This record gives sequence, C-alpha cells and structure tokens, in this order.
Amino acid sequence: ASNQNLKKSPEDIDYTYVSRLFDGEVKTVVKTESPIIRPYDNNDIKVLKSFYDYKDEESTQENSIINYDTTYLPNNGVIYGGLNEDFDVKAIQSGKVTSIKEDKLMGKIVTIEHENNLTSIYSSLSEVTVKENDEISIGTIIGKSGESNLGKELGSNLLLEVTIDGKYVNPKDIYDKQISDIKNN
Repeated sequence: ASNQNLKKSPEDIDYTYVSRLFDGEVKTVVKTESPIIRPYDNNDIKVLKSFYDYKDEESTQENSIINYDTTYLPNNGVIYGGLNEDFDVKAIQSGKVTSIKEDKLMGKIVTIEHENNLTSIYSSLSEVTVKENDEISIGTIIGKSGESNLGKELGSNLLLEVTIDGKYVNPKDIYDKQISDIKNN
C-alpha cells in the first residue's frame, strides 16, 4: 500500500476540529485576578499607626489611636511612613478612581473602587497623579505621600483605609490575597 493516499492536502485539514470539541464547554480555570499588594515599594517604610481593633490588647490599641487637638480617634486604616522624604503611593488593586478630594485635615485623598465592593482610600497625599474616572491597573502610582494636619508629627506618610461592603478592614489582613478569597471568608 502506498503512503501517498494517507497524505492530506492543506485544504483537507480541519483546523477547527479541536475548538469545536469544546464549543460551549470552555471554562476558565486560571485566575486572572492579581493578589492585593502593599501601597508602596520601599522596604524601609514602616507602620507608624496600626489599624484600631477593639479586640486587640491594650498595648496594640495604643498605637492605633490618633491624637488630634486633644481628641483621640481610632485609626480606621494603617499609616505608613518613617522615611525622611515623600514616597510613591501605588494602587493596591486594579479599579476605578471614583473621587479625588482635598481636605484641610487629611490632605489630598484618592478613593478607588475595586471588584466585589472593595474600596481603597489613600489620604495624606502631597500630590496626585491620577484623575477621577481613570481605570487603573494594580501597582499604578497614584501620587506621593505627604503630611496631614491629623498627624504632623508623623512626617511624610500615607493613611490607607480599606472597606469591604462599606466596613473598614485591616489592610494588613488582605495583602497577598485575592479579592474573591477575602469575600468568601
């Protein structure tokens, strides 16, 4: 028998065969979502004020209280700083810039809405490099740290607050996690 009969011409080859096998059955199994990142790159940045949790020990709570003009306020986020200079502030996740405000007490404030009702709020910024309604990627530089009237003694800093479904959560507890994983817990 001749092998010539087994060869097919390019016109005879059905290139769509494999994709037809899966028509209507294709499901994405690889997560395209990126884990939540820290809002800075510099490893020398420290936590200056922790997130206030009423369940924490008293000593931990002491570092999560902000003293402003003889008023003591629980910190709804984490204040980062400790450098003697401003630092780049990055978006912790992809999303849409929904608000940019200037506040006498808190400095410039950028709010970003992410998937699954996760919102990140960046305060004490000295400058902002994004605009309202910008769709931004994870890690986009949104501005620079700065000083606020709420914590002059802290120097250049960033206050990061995160809410899920409108409730404040400790940013430390969500780093390196997928938004969908946080929502399922």
